[in-house]
Amino acid sequence: MALIKSISGIRGTIGGKSGQNLTPPDIVKYTSAFAAWLTSQQSNKKIIIGRDGRMSGQMVSDLCASTLIAYGFDVVDLGLTTTPTVEIAVQYEQAAGGIILTASHNPKEWNALKLLNNKGEFINGEDGEKILEFAEKEDFNFATVDKTGKYIKDDSYLQKHIDAVVNYELVDVAAIKKAKYKIVVDAINSSGAIYIPALLKALGVKDITVLNGEVNGKFDHNPEPLPQHLTGLSNEVKKQNASLGIAVDPDVDRLCFVSENGHMFGEEYTLVAVADYMLSKRKGNTVSNMSSTKALKEITQKHGGEYFPSAVGEVNVVNKMKEVNAVIGGEGNGGIIVPDFHYGRDALIGIGLFLTHLAHSQKSINQLRGTYPDYFISKNKIALETSVDVKEVFKKIKDKYKSHPINTEDGLKIEFDKDWVHLRTSNTEPIIRIYSESNFETTAENIAKKIMNDIREAM
Repeated sequence: MALIKSISGIRGTIGGKSGQNLTPPDIVKYTSAFAAWLTSQQSNKKIIIGRDGRMSGQMVSDLCASTLIAYGFDVVDLGLTTTPTVEIAVQYEQAAGGIILTASHNPKEWNALKLLNNKGEFINGEDGEKILEFAEKEDFNFATVDKTGKYIKDDSYLQKHIDAVVNYELVDVAAIKKAKYKIVVDAINSSGAIYIPALLKALGVKDITVLNGEVNGKFDHNPEPLPQHLTGLSNEVKKQNASLGIAVDPDVDRLCFVSENGHMFGEEYTLVAVADYMLSKRKGNTVSNMSSTKALKEITQKHGGEYFPSAVGEVNVVNKMKEVNAVIGGEGNGGIIVPDFHYGRDALIGIGLFLTHLAHSQKSINQLRGTYPDYFISKNKIALETSVDVKEVFKKIKDKYKSHPINTEDGLKIEFDKDWVHLRTSNTEPIIRIYSESNFETTAENIAKKIMNDIREAM
């Protein structure tokens, strides 16, 4: 498996040969490159690190921390934490940057270095290229023995993050507490097992059941929070007659819900529902990536705002949000970005806002879902061999559908009257993602199947 280097970080599988996987020499090399780049940008020598619950997490963390200390950085280690918590800590600590050690939704054999700038935001493509240049040249200048950095363990950010959510002006703790929700959480054997129950208790929820609550990185199921992976959560919600279910990914930046009847609320509709609530309180614009449901556009227009699409990738969404001064944004994978909270996908603030919206509506979660447009997205992927020329494949698809409106800003998006399909290479896996949306589930699936056949023929 080749290392994947993208705006989503340096990602690979643990073990195997250096340069082809995420091995100790690779971890040291790319951590050193990041340290060299930070040093070229500023004199600040404080950096934040944290990890999710992966089996390789402590090992990778130790390698990163030691490398950064050797480069002269004072390392503030949050330990077992979430991606949004590290982002917040970079801001609070006025650090030079941060590294989150997580492969997000990837299976247990994966890990990654996700790199943050001094604003606590993911580095952009241009800065990423500079870091890769430092790595390629391996022109590192480590600190002398009397100028090495310090190691500081800080476990205070669980409470700091929760306090920030509870005190956010649009989170109504009293209303959530009054609703007396009974909630089942699928914590997927990672950081969510610590953070989500603690948050729910702070929000006044007393009846909480946690599935997969042992933080051991041995994910009980595929960790991507998709419907086919959440049958256990769905069954438990029905069995317990719970108000709703909550699922997050291993680093707690993606969020989705299960209705009281065990049906999926839809990860695409996490952002739609939170945006509906936010826009009812603050007029303004919204942003999501172009693989996300068109329901957000309709909700935004209903509230008098304007919707803008971006390329896929959190940094691209954030850049577009800043450009159009959006009041809410995110991605259809359940990623919520609240700009005056911080510019990063954050399941914790998402839970606070969603439960407030649900409590204010005085509806069940299934009834709330019924108030939104009913679109269906079929999400598929095709594995990529290293020999495949993706540009040539996409060119053939583009030529075949040249009579339809086509957007090439991020891969290839083709519109069919009221339906669409978006195909692009993943930032996190060696695959082509194929997402299609329609008013009808079978139509969305048929569009995806047709395009997937076209891709295989083009290969």
